Amino acid sequence: MKHYLFIDESGDHGLTSLNPDFPVFLLCGVLVSEVDYHQIREKFNIIKSTLWGQKEVIFHSRDIRKCDKEFAILFDLEKKKWFYEKLNKVIVEQPYTLIASAIRKIEYIQRFGKLSNDVYEMALSFIIERSVFYLDSLEMKNIELEIIIEKRGKKEDKRLEEHFQRLLSRGTGYVSEERLKAYGVRISFKSKKENINGLQLADLAAYPSARYVIEPNRANPAFDLIYPKFYRQNGKVYGLKIYP
Repeated sequence: MKHYLFIDESGDHGLTSLNPDFPVFLLCGVLVSEVDYHQIREKFNIIKSTLWGQKEVIFHSRDIRKCDKEFAILFDLEKKKWFYEKLNKVIVEQPYTLIASAIRKIEYIQRFGKLSNDVYEMALSFIIERSVFYLDSLEMKNIELEIIIEKRGKKEDKRLEEHFQRLLSRGTGYVSEERLKAYGVRISFKSKKENINGLQLADLAAYPSARYVIEPNRANPAFDLIYPKFYRQNGKVYGLKIYP
């Protein structure tokens, strides 16, 4: 059975300039079977078609929060109430698993300095490791995993592709290259314009997850909704890696 791992980010992975209000870089992965993803995609499209009359609207966390661009429609409180009820229902009820990795940049700089520039690659490695652990737990044969990441730029995508190829040839600290190859793991880069609903779900989960890492005791209703979706092992949340 084919599985997808849709990955999006929250925060800036650079270390040279630090935003004290958002000192975290987080990658969020949505791990979902191909069959279940078809359901999620269709339900997202129903929301889009009902409220906007077309499926080309792209759910973006910041625009939704700010009621910006297409989401200015949410200044209509009745439409806003309907939108959040339907969107939250999909987020809560549809089957998928979250695996996220957060880098606390202040602590990271204190340990490794600002010249280290492998934050994105490190976070990706963490997510891939835990995705393999999750797939192992399914005890299913013939699982294939495709990792889908939103394009960032030719230079950045090339560097990430090279990092991924190194993982395939060497493995990670906890997952051998044989285990990665057993799942036929491959990576592809998609443009935001391609309107990939899986990437949009990852985007919606990334921001509240990052806010939780920054202020775990602050009220965070959006994170409360997605918290049960994080990968667990023996009752312990294993799908949210915070480093260091």
